[in-house]
Amino acid sequence: MKFRAASIIVALAFAGCSAPARAERLIVSVSNHRVTVTPNYAGEELVLFGSVEKDDKTPADRGNYDLVVTVSGPRADLVTRRKERRFGIWINTDSRQFVQVPSYLAVFANRPLDAIAPPDVQRRQQLGLSNVLLTQRIGTDFADVVATDAFRSAFVRLRSEHGLYREATAAVTFLTPTLFRTGIPLPAEVPIGTYDIEIKLLANGALVAKADTAFDIVKVGFEQFVANAARNHGFAYGIVTALMALMTGWMASVVFRRD
Repeated sequence: MKFRAASIIVALAFAGCSAPARAERLIVSVSNHRVTVTPNYAGEELVLFGSVEKDDKTPADRGNYDLVVTVSGPRADLVTRRKERRFGIWINTDSRQFVQVPSYLAVFANRPLDAIAPPDVQRRQQLGLSNVLLTQRIGTDFADVVATDAFRSAFVRLRSEHGLYREATAAVTFLTPTLFRTGIPLPAEVPIGTYDIEIKLLANGALVAKADTAFDIVKVGFEQFVANAARNHGFAYGIVTALMALMTGWMASVVFRRD
């Protein structure tokens, strides 16, 4: 028993010695950790700012850094449908379900991703919209496919047209060699929920440090009441909505009827 305990201590000591020393550390923050959505909400832009802290283990010849920021919103199951013209009308002919993918996804960098890291590093670190995993249900299987897949390309394009997916490779600004900032635009139809921010620091095409932070988007006032009623009391909410629609239609018929 004593021998076993001593072996564990020795193993832990060797593990500690073999762990790579961290030469840089990221200190980050966001300008607003709680965005409130009101009836007149028309979008907003947050600011992410931070700095790179070096220590005595930082190589002396390391000067220029690259930064990639990935913002992902609440995950949901989404469907992309293919439409074709048949007999003079447009109909849905095929569809693909995307399983638990970000409802909002944005990638910001200080320069083009191909200049920051080689393709294998981009895939491994999921740098850029083409490398972020977007799991699809394909028959009975779940997998991500190549970036040029027709459904994947259409899905990203449609989300981008609504400002919910975006990639900007000149959005991160280094104010000094170690101080940086970037804006995070939020469209008017931004989904409610928690948004995760992952910041990755690279040098010479390799990852050297990363950090995480987050912010929340919440509804307030009457919109919050409606959202809570729809989520927590769905049956009663449906009945009230139907009654309101009937009442509105009846009032319109009374106002505009002709004698």
